[in-house]
Amino acid sequence: MSAPAPPVLTVTDLEVDFDGVPAVRGVGFSLARGEVLGLVGESGSGKSATALAVLGLLPAHAAVRGSVRLGPTELVGAPDAELSAVRGKRIGMVFQDPLSAFTPVYRIGDQIAEAVRAHQDVSRARARARAVELLDLVGIPEPALRAQAFPHEYSGGMRQRAMIAMAMANDPDVLLADEPTTALDVTIQAQILDVLRTARRETRAALVLVSHDLGVIAGMADRVAVMYAGRIVETGTAAEVFGRPSMPYTMGLIGAVPRLDGGGGPLVPIPGSPPAAGRVGAGCAFAPRCPMAQERCTADVPPLSAVAPGADVRDPGERGAAGAGGGHLAACVRSGEIAEKGLGVLDVYPVPAIPEAPEQVTGETVLKVTGLVKTFPVLKGAAFKRRIGTVHAVDGVDLAIRGGETLALVGESGSGKSTTLFELLHLARPEGGSVELFGKAPADLGKADRRALRGQVQIVFQDPMASLDPRMPVGDIIAEPLRAQGADRASAARRIPELLDQVGLDRAAAERFPHEFSGGQRQRIGIARALSVRPKLLVLDEPVSALDVSVQAGILNLLLRLKAELGLAYLFVSHDLSVVRYIADRVSVVYLGRTVEAGTVREVFENPRHPYTQALLSAVPLPDPARERARQRDRILLPGDPPSPTRRYAGCRFRGRCPVYAGLDPERRERCATQVPEPTAHAADHVASCHFPAVRAVL
Repeated sequence: MSAPAPPVLTVTDLEVDFDGVPAVRGVGFSLARGEVLGLVGESGSGKSATALAVLGLLPAHAAVRGSVRLGPTELVGAPDAELSAVRGKRIGMVFQDPLSAFTPVYRIGDQIAEAVRAHQDVSRARARARAVELLDLVGIPEPALRAQAFPHEYSGGMRQRAMIAMAMANDPDVLLADEPTTALDVTIQAQILDVLRTARRETRAALVLVSHDLGVIAGMADRVAVMYAGRIVETGTAAEVFGRPSMPYTMGLIGAVPRLDGGGGPLVPIPGSPPAAGRVGAGCAFAPRCPMAQERCTADVPPLSAVAPGADVRDPGERGAAGAGGGHLAACVRSGEIAEKGLGVLDVYPVPAIPEAPEQVTGETVLKVTGLVKTFPVLKGAAFKRRIGTVHAVDGVDLAIRGGETLALVGESGSGKSTTLFELLHLARPEGGSVELFGKAPADLGKADRRALRGQVQIVFQDPMASLDPRMPVGDIIAEPLRAQGADRASAARRIPELLDQVGLDRAAAERFPHEFSGGQRQRIGIARALSVRPKLLVLDEPVSALDVSVQAGILNLLLRLKAELGLAYLFVSHDLSVVRYIADRVSVVYLGRTVEAGTVREVFENPRHPYTQALLSAVPLPDPARERARQRDRILLPGDPPSPTRRYAGCRFRGRCPVYAGLDPERRERCATQVPEPTAHAADHVASCHFPAVRAVL
């Protein structure tokens, strides 16, 4: 039997301090050629700092200790000239924000060619040709033409493809990808992950993939390392970590993730917040939040140790092809007990009390939208502006919400979701179509009646910090809508403690300021403010998209409880279809400003009729390695990005990306190109706007 190949990258006892504050504390792993290591954890856990430290890209005030060996070459402490010879040649980097990573004044092709010529003795012409080859390899259409474009002329997904092309330009040994799909739509995310697979196949490079998305990690990683407070607290193969988690923190992360297939049961939020950098106490850093913590947990820092007897616990530098862990390891004094008893998430964490949703919602119609239209002018000129075009932001959205019901509005960025919300909240006559709130058209009401109606409809914003006045104490923030509705100070003051209780915050929070709270707590404050005037309809604009998954679970459970207790109706905008599956009763899918499918969540998700809905559902990763990898064979990858809303399209506006249209005969194609598809009923409460609808199972 031949000896395993030596690791291409070995990290041992890596420590990173920023101005003396520890951010990474003793991280170690190794990677074999072609292997994928997924680094996961909450914000601030040290994932990105670890990846950047490997390549020596941390700022000057960062101190790095330990060892990072690329083959036999030590990188920690190496002079800049040696690191420059490694960067881009032996280690390629895919940054989280490609717009910041590219130089804005140079063309994309020139920047990729520069990366080639920095490490290869080739002519300018050959380097430019190589840049075009790479852009073609990562799926950029018309690569020779697009190579002449500047970064701002690319869409977000195209910029990330170009960044991957640059990273693989010199056939590196290791690729580092730092949150490469963050802020991308799920359809574009699927494209980027496919490009990363292509890059790894073409270069045979090892890949370190940093992500907060457990579904992405489940589908991509061979091994997983879970980080908390700067340390790896559990590591093993993807099947081991997802299937048999043995560290309570890992169990909490997995239990907090909503699943598109509806599996996993109620979401289990992890109590509390991660410790601030430099404020980690003695013993296990997770002990203050851990439901299994004992007195011994606070005595010493638990080392990574084998979960099962007989596991490989060799030194990281000796594990070779076993990669980033040498078996299933966990930094928990009770991991053996968890494994031996087969404890699951719901055995360790208290099951949240979620009220049962009614089988059928029979309340009054609180919102009805028919054929909503909203356009914006495209202007040119500085002193004298002139209109040169029109953005058709919303062009035929239909919605209906009954009391006590949650309707989710989903679609890619630029589909018109947020514009629809703000048109509803404007309470004015729409540019086209009709809007009714509680059976009345807001534009037909007098000023006093519109003010009263505004109290019945409140909004919770995506970014809680930006929506809260930093100069006001929380009590005044919550009372502000009450005062706007004419309530006196005494009645507003009496309402504040009741609202803080409802959203799970201490009453003393009323005297504090927004910056003193975590992101999840600030979102609870935003919800309390919205509830202060006792609305009947809450409009929620991506309310959990900026939160860690462990915090997101608590907010989603809170919203479900409030809906059951107060009889609220929700209009819930989200790009995360797994969240929609968990919280919504009905869903409306919009594409390029128009509703293309709507119905109950179960019916639409299990029997999608429109090809766009099928592609959206297909692109959502599951936090289950076996199921996710099986689904990848049938994944629907949409070509390119959504078309520009500055054009008015004849016929079906999805046909340019539609996999069904691509397989039609000329006669049927003509129908798609000339006739706008009308909504067609396929079940009691399920409509789709498609000339050739067909059920395709994608879960």
